[in-house]
Amino acid sequence: MAHARISMYLPPNIDPTKADIAYGCWALPNLNKELQSEDLQTRQKALMALCDLMHDPEYVYQAINIGCLESLTALLKDSDTLVRIKTTEALHIMATHNVGRTSFLEHDIILALSFLLNDPHSACRQNLHQVYKQLSQLPSGAQGILSSGLIPSLVWKLPREEEDIQELILDTLAPCLQEDATEALSSRAVPFLKQKLLSTNTNIRRKAARVLIAISIPLEGKDQVRQEDVIPILVDLLKDKDHEVQANAAGALMYATVTTEGKYAALDADAIDPLLKLLSSSSTKV
Repeated sequence: MAHARISMYLPPNIDPTKADIAYGCWALPNLNKELQSEDLQTRQKALMALCDLMHDPEYVYQAINIGCLESLTALLKDSDTLVRIKTTEALHIMATHNVGRTSFLEHDIILALSFLLNDPHSACRQNLHQVYKQLSQLPSGAQGILSSGLIPSLVWKLPREEEDIQELILDTLAPCLQEDATEALSSRAVPFLKQKLLSTNTNIRRKAARVLIAISIPLEGKDQVRQEDVIPILVDLLKDKDHEVQANAAGALMYATVTTEGKYAALDADAIDPLLKLLSSSSTKV
């Protein structure tokens, strides 16, 4: 004869780490209230659920309209590590949508995130640098980062961060310095970039050379690249096995050799032969 037994296991498809999501138009308003809860577990569960919803641009638009950005901004200062990590993750996901990036600029999210640049947990820092990278792809976003005075901080963090975060910083710096390289030049960015050109990580060499293209556009940048003996390293990178490294190094040399002093520095580094060899490269960018 069968007996009724109560299972000790949770029902299938139930995730105890996420808040229950209300049906339809009540989903985000309820989550927004839970984000403001004084109970830690409630805030954590609400953030878990919010991260899932933010992959849909319609939910991003609704979340912004009901004030979720204000709630997330407040949670950036939360004392709990998981709350800060999931908050920056939610912002990162929102930044992948155009409506999210535009709203971030209107709500001063750039400055709010900057207080976590020295957060002890790398996951948190990686998420915030993902946001900055996404924002920098917009001209208005690059201007926002520049006007927030963050370039010196990003330059200073470059040699001190983990490699995956270094790549994100370089991705952010490149479009920002195309707008204005003044602060980066006064923050001694060229010596730091010179160091990154020698990295064993191919992605870092690619991205560092790309940033040098931007920083070599103004005259002061051309002079610093020559004075810091970066031109011989760029010439060596013309022989790199990676086509993108070669192309970016050639691009940086293109700007650095506009001045007479730059031309002589390139000639002294025997730049002509590797440049001529690149003419037969299979890569059109090279």
